[in-house]
Amino acid sequence: MVVLNRIYTRTGDDGTTALGSGERRPKYDLRVAAYGTVDETNAAIGVARLHTGGLAELDAMLGRIQNDLFDLGADLAVPEREGKAERLRVVASQVERLERDIDALNEKLAPLTSFVLPGGTPAAAHLHVARTICRRAERVMVELAARPEEPVGAAGIQYMNRLSDFLFVASRAANHNGAGDVLWVPGQNR
Repeated sequence: MVVLNRIYTRTGDDGTTALGSGERRPKYDLRVAAYGTVDETNAAIGVARLHTGGLAELDAMLGRIQNDLFDLGADLAVPEREGKAERLRVVASQVERLERDIDALNEKLAPLTSFVLPGGTPAAAHLHVARTICRRAERVMVELAARPEEPVGAAGIQYMNRLSDFLFVASRAANHNGAGDVLWVPGQNR
């Protein structure tokens, strides 16, 4: 259980922050950017959920995802090191659940005939914003993982990759199962 009864500590006033391991890093550190961008994704999903009224199945999926994103933030905040006790990690079953949710939403959608522009219902538009933030989080995580001294769990990267796919499909579901999608018309304004 986490107990937070004092919100400010003043320990970050020098421009550093503590990882879950206690190690201090600059606030601009790539690992801090990775879990910060995952947190930003989570916040964007929270805003999207404000607009999912009547879409109980989708809202429940998004609620589970928000919890998973906290798991991922905890995972990223404590780098895997040999010989250290195992901490909370994102696991393959979380990725597999996302895939099942994508399939469940996607089976109700008409096939696409064009790329989709972000928009439609408020829920769909906010899910597109969350999708683009998710893609950025994934890029930061991949960049971090490319550094040999900065381990990142493969399941965490896979989760973010699937999550961006989920958010795309979810945006179509929120657009009346694709009927309200705003389609790209190549060269329309030439």
